[in-house]
Amino acid sequence: MEKAIENKEFKLNYKRTLIIGFAFFGILLLWQVYDTWCPLFLTELFKSALNTDNERQVTYIVGIVMAMDNLAALLLMPLFGRLSDKTHTKLGKRMPYILVGTAVCAIAFPFIPVFFMMNSIVGTIIMMAVILLFAMMYRNPAVSLMPDMTPKPLRSKANGLINIMGYLGGAFASVVGMIFVFKRYLGIEDYAGDPQTGNPWLIETPFLIASVLMLVSAVVLFILVKENKIAEEVKDEMARGELVAESAEKLSEDDDAPLSKANKIMLFLILGAEFFWFMADNGVSTFLSSYIQYNTGGSTLEHGILTIVGGVGSVIGFVFGGIIAGKIGRKWTLLSGLFLTVAAYLFWFIFTKTLGIINGFMLFNLPLWLYILWFVKGFGMSLVHVNSYPMVVELCTGKKIGQFTGYYYAASMTAQTITPIAFGALLLAPSFDWNTLPAYAGICIVVSIAIFLFVKNVKSRKTQIKTGLSALDQDD
Repeated sequence: MEKAIENKEFKLNYKRTLIIGFAFFGILLLWQVYDTWCPLFLTELFKSALNTDNERQVTYIVGIVMAMDNLAALLLMPLFGRLSDKTHTKLGKRMPYILVGTAVCAIAFPFIPVFFMMNSIVGTIIMMAVILLFAMMYRNPAVSLMPDMTPKPLRSKANGLINIMGYLGGAFASVVGMIFVFKRYLGIEDYAGDPQTGNPWLIETPFLIASVLMLVSAVVLFILVKENKIAEEVKDEMARGELVAESAEKLSEDDDAPLSKANKIMLFLILGAEFFWFMADNGVSTFLSSYIQYNTGGSTLEHGILTIVGGVGSVIGFVFGGIIAGKIGRKWTLLSGLFLTVAAYLFWFIFTKTLGIINGFMLFNLPLWLYILWFVKGFGMSLVHVNSYPMVVELCTGKKIGQFTGYYYAASMTAQTITPIAFGALLLAPSFDWNTLPAYAGICIVVSIAIFLFVKNVKSRKTQIKTGLSALDQDD
C-alpha cells in the first residue's frame, strides 16, 4: 500500500509557484539596485572624506562596510527563519514577516541616494542598515514559502521557477539602471561622481521604481497566496514527498529528533561547498560595478548589459536545471554548473592577461568575449542555485524549513561577509590589481568543487513526476 502511495504521480502547481515567485522578484530587484549603486556611493563618499582620487585606497573600507551588512544578515536570517517556523497567525506563518519587511524597505530604500547626494556617509550607511534589517525580516520567510507548499521531489523544478521570477526582478533593475545612464540617447546629464553634481534623478529613479515594484509584488502575493488554506490543501502531498526524500538516511518522523550522523555530514558538506561558491559569486558581484568603472572606463550601462546577459544564461539554466537533475541527480547537475563556472573564470583571467580587457571586438566598453563568458557563468551558477537550496531543505521536516533555510543563508552570508574584505585586502597589495578578480573567484570555485565531490549522491526512489503538458492537468 505504501509503495502505491509513493508511486502516485507528483504534479507541480506552476501557477501557484510563479505567484510565490513574486516574493523573490522583489528580493532580487532590491539587491540588484543595492549591489549596483551602494559600492559606488561608498567609494565616492570615502574618496571625498579621505581627500583621495585613488579608488583602490578606499576599496578595502568599502569592502568592510559591505561585509558588515552581510554579518548582520548572518545573524538575522536564521533568527527570522526560526521565528517564522513558530509563528501562527490568520495570515499564515511567513506572510506577516513578508508584508512588514517589504513595506519598511520600500519606504526607506529611496533615502539611500538622498543621503548620498547630501554627502553624508553616516546617513547613507544608516539607511543601508535599515534596509538590511527589514530585508532580512522577509527574505527567509519569503524563500521558505516554496518548500512549505511543494513536495520534496518537485523542489528543484519549483526553485527554478522561483529563481526565474527573481532574475526578472534583477534584470528589470538592470534595464532601469541602463536607461538612466544612457545619456547619449536620452540627453540627460551623466552622473559625474561628485554627490553635489549631475542629475539627481539619474540615481534616485532606480530606487523609487524598485520600491514601487516591491510593494506591487507583496500585494500580489498577499491577495493570491492564502498561506493557511494552501497548507491544508497540500498536507497529504507534503507527507507523501517525505517518503521519497533524497537524504543520506531516512529522516525521523519525530520533528524534534536530531539529524543522523550521515545526514549531518551531508548537510555540512553542502554548506561548506556553498560557502566557497558564494565567496566567488559574491566577490564578483560586489566589485563588478567598480571593476567596470575603474578598470575599463565603463559605467552602470555596461554593468547592466553584462548582468542581463548573465541573467539570460541563468534563466535557461533555471528552466532545465530541475529536468537535468531528474536525469542525472542533483549532485552531478550542481557539479556540472560549478565546472562551467570555473571554466568561465579561468578564460576571463587568461583572456584579460593575453588580449586585454579593453582590446578586441568591443560591445560598448567591454570585449565581446566577456559577455560570452558571463552567459556561461550565469548558466553554470543557475544549475548550482536551482539544486543547492532543495538539497538543504531535503534534510528537514516541514516544521523546520525556516530553520534549515537559515542554515543555507548562514553559509552564504558568512561568505558574503568575508569575501568583500578578503578581496579588498588583496587590492591593497602592489602586486594585485582589478584583474585579480577572476583568479580569486576561480580559486574559490575549485575549493567548492573539491568539497562537494564528497557529498553523497542520493537519487530519489522511483516516483512519477508529471512533465510537459501533462503537468498542467491539475486543479488550482
